[in-house]
Amino acid sequence: QADGTGSLTLNFDPATNPDLAQVDVQNRLARAQPRLPAAVIQQGVRVDKANPNFLLFIMLSSENPDFTPIALGDYVSRTVLPEIQRVPGVGQGLLFGTERAMRIWLDPAKLVGFRLAPADVNAAIQAQNAQVSSGSIGDLPNVPGQPVAATVVVRGQLASVEQFSNIVLRANPDGSTVRLKDVARVELGADSYTGRVTRLNGKPSVGVGVQLAPSANALQTAKLIKQRLKALEPYFPQGVKAAIPFDSSLFIDISISQVVETLLEAVFLVFLVMFLFLQNIRYTLIPTLVVPIALLGSFATLLALGFSINVLTMFGMVLVIGIVVDDAIVVVENVERIMSEEGLSPY
Repeated sequence: QADGTGSLTLNFDPATNPDLAQVDVQNRLARAQPRLPAAVIQQGVRVDKANPNFLLFIMLSSENPDFTPIALGDYVSRTVLPEIQRVPGVGQGLLFGTERAMRIWLDPAKLVGFRLAPADVNAAIQAQNAQVSSGSIGDLPNVPGQPVAATVVVRGQLASVEQFSNIVLRANPDGSTVRLKDVARVELGADSYTGRVTRLNGKPSVGVGVQLAPSANALQTAKLIKQRLKALEPYFPQGVKAAIPFDSSLFIDISISQVVETLLEAVFLVFLVMFLFLQNIRYTLIPTLVVPIALLGSFATLLALGFSINVLTMFGMVLVIGIVVDDAIVVVENVERIMSEEGLSPY
């Protein structure tokens, strides 16, 4: 991609165990890492398991003019996104925005004038912007009189434009130095200027796309995400507001409600049709009672096996009502025939 990152999507057979598949991918990745460039290993390689479709979108916008979209994107990336990714059932959270980054714009003419190359600038930045260990206080095992053992880390990472501007690129024999500000323009800007631009109601905003983890419950996960977002809102900077313009769990909830209504209508119509044709309330009640008993047994089996109820399972139950009622009518008519032929009492 334009920002220097890359992604590889693997699609597995539906019957594949997602946990075992993730372990296999991590093992293969560990074997391939020695052949990757050092810069890639330094930035890190991550393996996530998630469905390709988005469960919902969280949009954050700011009414404070001093809080720029770049600052908002950086805040969301550092605080909101990690919290959302820790919600049970979330497979992956994608940031639709940009983070803050130190931008260094090199001047080719000045580089030539000082006889420097971009590689020299890169090497100087890596050498002078690093966090290194400078030793330790005490050592293990602890000896009498030494209560602690701690590692001393020098704060060598730069944080401001001024600090980056004063990076020494070369020291001349006469004592003068060539600094980064002599050959480049340094500013605190966005990590990418070619990313997606998101707007909510015409205002610049930052989005978080949430993908569901395999075998996770969409309704439960969406509920937990909304609870976590509500818990984070009191800590938002002044003027920052969150909204969820797209939530697929609402469509799932509506679909399940419609299927439940269809299920109840089917039971009522079955009772009405059987009573009209059989003209016997006892023969009508028996097949009708079979339907809720069979449904309760199906729900109990799904719960025991750890399956979730979705639109497909509910639609399948609506279709199977006809099969259950048909079998029940056959049994009732056969019992009635035997009772009539052998003169048996219904009691």
